[in-house]
Parts: sequence; C-alpha cells; structure tokens
Amino acid sequence: MSSIAETVVAPTSLSPVEIASAIAADVAAPAAESVDRESRFPSEAIGAMRDAGMLGALIPVADGGLGWSLEDVARSITELAKGCSSAAMVYAMHQIQVACLVRHGSNAALREFTRRVAAEGLLLASATTEVGIGGNVRNSSCAVETDGDRFSLTKQAPVISYGQHADAILATARRTPNSPPNDQVLVLCRGENVTLEPKSGWDALGFRGTCSLGFVLSVTGDLEDVLPVPYGDISSQTMLPVSHILWSSLWFGIASAASDKARRFVQAAARKNPDVTPPNALRLAELTTVLQQFQDLVIAARDRYTAIAEDQSQTTSIGFAINMNSLKVSASTLVVDVVQRALLICGMAGYANHSPFTLGRLLRDAYGAQLMVNNDRINANNAQLLLVSRG
Repeated sequence: MSSIAETVVAPTSLSPVEIASAIAADVAAPAAESVDRESRFPSEAIGAMRDAGMLGALIPVADGGLGWSLEDVARSITELAKGCSSAAMVYAMHQIQVACLVRHGSNAALREFTRRVAAEGLLLASATTEVGIGGNVRNSSCAVETDGDRFSLTKQAPVISYGQHADAILATARRTPNSPPNDQVLVLCRGENVTLEPKSGWDALGFRGTCSLGFVLSVTGDLEDVLPVPYGDISSQTMLPVSHILWSSLWFGIASAASDKARRFVQAAARKNPDVTPPNALRLAELTTVLQQFQDLVIAARDRYTAIAEDQSQTTSIGFAINMNSLKVSASTLVVDVVQRALLICGMAGYANHSPFTLGRLLRDAYGAQLMVNNDRINANNAQLLLVSRG
C-alpha cells in the first residue's frame, strides 16, 4: 500500500502506468474475487483511484486534473484490467464521459462542473440506451422539456452501469419533444437533481462489479447542463472512438492477464522436468503471437485517433467510423480467443475455480465484450457505411 500512498502525496513521482499497476496489484486484484462473487461495486479500487486523483486524469492541469493523455489513460486501464475487469470497466466508462465533458462542455457551468470532477473525485456514469429503441444509441424517444431556463427529463434506461454509485450521469435525449429521434443532445444529470427508480436487477455472467441495473431516470436542472454540441458530433468526434479505444485497451488487459497465467503454468511445468519441453509450450508460443497482434491493433487505433482527434473532417468521416467500429469487433473477439487459448494451456488448473491458474472470471468477463454494443449491430452499421463509402 505504500506505493499507493506515494501517488496521493506526490502523483508526479510515478508514471500513470505505475500508479495504475500499484492500485491493480495492491487493491483491485485482492478484492476482485469478492467483487465478482457478490456482484458488488469495486469500491476499494475506485476509492484508491479517487485518492490518487485518477478520476480527473483526462482533465487538464489548469482545471485541477492530472492532464494525462488518452494514451496514459488507455495504458492505465490495461493495467487495472489485469487486477479486476469490473474496476477497470467502471474507470473506462467514467473517463469516456470525462472526455466528452472536457472537449464539448464549453459553457461556464459545465467547465465549473468539470473542475469539480477533478477536485472532488466525482464519478460519472452514462445513460445512452433506452427502452424501445433496440439498442440504437443514435436514437432517443425521451426528450428534454424546457421551462424558462430549466429543463426536465425522464428516461427509461435498460442499463446504467454503477448508476447508484455515480455522482452524475450523462444521458442522451431528443433535443425537444418535437425533434426526430436522431436529433439528440447529451445532458449532464447532476446527482443531487436525479431520481433513479430501479427496474431490473443485476446478476450477470461477467463484469459483475459494474452493477449495471436498469432504471427510470428522472432529472431536473439548469438548461446550461445540456451540452451545446449536438450528440451526433459528440459521438463521432469523442464518445465512439474513445469508448472503443478504452474498451479495447481493457480487453487487452484481460487477455494479458490470461496469457501471464498460461506462461507461468508452462514455466512451472518446465521447472519440474528441465530436460523436456512441455507439450503446451507450442500453444503458448501461438498465444503470444495472437496477443502481439492484439496489442498492435489497439496501439494503431489509439495512435490513429490521437493524430486526427482535432480534425473534425476526419473524425466524422465514414472511413474513420468504419475503422473504429472494426476495432471494437476485432478486439472483443480477440480477447475471447486469447483467454480460450490460455485455458487450453492450463487445462484443469485453469478450469478449476480455486486454482492459482484459474481463468473462470477472465473468460466470463471476456464474453461480455462482444455484447457491449452488440457486434451484430456494429457489423450491420459497417455494412451500411460500406455501401456509401468511396474507399
């Protein structure tokens, strides 16, 4: 725990990856089994991140944040995922919302709230899906209703991950009751103004610590809490690419943790009989090749976005949307592939729940990747984009 205390006292003395790695090893990993078994919020890990200032990582230093780059946050998420997938997912989802606020929350009220996120370690959640729209986050049926300089919104959300633990929620809605479904805005729903009525429980196969219940969200607030940029622009320029980059970094962390267990298993077998190469060493070599391809995919996508992030003509292009969608599909498929390969290497030691080489939680979490914005929906969207793409 001394390394974590050091990050709180002198956050610049350690790199972002070192800070995240310390929290993953000392806090997130020891609690991961309990978080998974009890399907509870990873309060220990999120608390440690808050103490280290990590909830304000993407917020500029001038606004009280750590001023980390997207690469810093992505690599930190990979480290956190090695300790606890759920804690890493909560952190990733939070940072996606922070990225949207930092880039698109331009008025005085939103800027002040962004500074509060850094100063107070506020945790942000997201409500982009809605009952009755079939998982299409680019359509809304609920709408912002205005009364003078105030607004109200009621949204039936089939899932708001860690909603009951969040200090604020960013929700999508139609701009007005008369707007078409795709004329959307993003609304900052401050915790003190929000009522959440639970409509479903949470007992899932994996990512159990995300506590992704369904709610009826009701909120009132000042109109300044409606982000001034259309949600379509926020999505294409920031939310979609940052989501897929951070999620993919997380899934690479899961794959890396599985690969590490497989490597240690083969090495243990080799030490028992130094004169014979273990039969599963070849499988380990094959796994390592796939893991390297996975890493290259994630890094290339992250670097591509970083290079064009400020160029709206490129971030809103069809080709870029296809690339980011393809990243999500590929990474969410590769994570299952790598964990399954690791399971074959470890055999019954990986299959057993109470083994040092157990892979059960990692495999269950890995399968959730393809369901977060279902890959079928993303492939269908890419198919439509390819029909109108000019190359």
